Amino acid sequence: MKIIADLHIHSKYSRAVSPEMTFENISLWAQKKGIQVMGTGDFTHPQWFNDIKTKLEPAEGGLYKLATSHQTLATRFILTAEISLIYSKAGRARRIHHLVFAPSIEAVEKINTKLGWIGNLKSDGRPILGLDSKELLKIILDADPRCALVPAHAWTPWFSIFGSMSGFDSIEECFDEMSPHIFAIETGLSSDPAMNWRLSALDKISLISNSDSHSLQKLGREANVFDCELSYGGIIDAIKSKDPEKFLYTVEFFPEEGKYHYDGHRLCNVYFSPEETKKHNNLCPVCGKKITVGVLNRVGELSDRKKDEKPINAIPFKNLIPLDEIIGEAFGVGPKSKKVGEAYEKLVAGLGGEFNVLIDASYDDIKKASNERIAEAIRRVREGKVNIRPGYDGEYGKISIFREKEEINPLRQLADGGLQSTLF
Repeated sequence: MKIIADLHIHSKYSRAVSPEMTFENISLWAQKKGIQVMGTGDFTHPQWFNDIKTKLEPAEGGLYKLATSHQTLATRFILTAEISLIYSKAGRARRIHHLVFAPSIEAVEKINTKLGWIGNLKSDGRPILGLDSKELLKIILDADPRCALVPAHAWTPWFSIFGSMSGFDSIEECFDEMSPHIFAIETGLSSDPAMNWRLSALDKISLISNSDSHSLQKLGREANVFDCELSYGGIIDAIKSKDPEKFLYTVEFFPEEGKYHYDGHRLCNVYFSPEETKKHNNLCPVCGKKITVGVLNRVGELSDRKKDEKPINAIPFKNLIPLDEIIGEAFGVGPKSKKVGEAYEKLVAGLGGEFNVLIDASYDDIKKASNERIAEAIRRVREGKVNIRPGYDGEYGKISIFREKEEINPLRQLADGGLQSTLF
């Protein structure tokens, strides 16, 4: 069965998350997007865990669905949580975020009991614990050996396993003797699989992608596409196996759009490529302080392959832009405008969900359900013909599909010609 899965989100009980992030709304928006399986997120939070137990009911092995839903193809949920660890190791402060998967309510109860002895689980949907990464891994495997831990947004400078500010140089440095239990990492918005392929140390590691969404509209901005059994075990096995017949591809941001792709200093409006950073000795030319080293630079620092090299059996990926952003670009307005919302609803209702619009629907069908400019914009995104100013130091990158005041007729000619993906 073909499954689109977004396995990392947050509930309304996490900081800076929309109060609309409830199971009912998440289920509704997952169907709009064309997502079959959502992570629950935040199962460590007592109130959200209570919602899990009261609002969801068991579905296929290890998956859950809304208890009030009678739809055969209702959104399925897999039990997940992100946990923030802050601890000292090898003489350095470490700040690492991990994504945890569990196959049952019973396993989650055991995990929450143990973690509740260590820190305050009520404080945030993503709790902060003073715990070594390998000790967290031991706790979840003791709860149920089918549990899994995946380092979250693995390259983010401040809070990740490979982060330039507080991470490690390898999985083994982080997890010691528990390293064989790590079979996947999450690439995060600021990197894509091609960047991760530059590290031969990750050849046996699966690369998953998820939205880490704090709002309904951003669900599925990154996702995973499987052809596997609809169950907890089927999904975990598809990830673990790296079998391209089971793990079909990931959906990715253009990594330049991520908040930490380039190096930079947001307060000083300074952003650098890795080469420019080196020329400036890692210092901001405005304030003289060290700049935040981004993902592209950090990947280059740890890599042992050239950019165009690809490991055997690498899982493919597609770079996309969320549909509301594409429509907004076509109309020349913000993605949250009423005009965009109306066009979005018409497209997803008429063509079977956002992912079908972005990936599979024909140019003619999109044009009939919207207009020529939106169809042209989607075609350009599929072909990677976009312009990008990279994100840096917590600032999202800026993507444009059309040149200023560009008209449809010239665009049709350019689409077959030469507007290529470039950096400003």
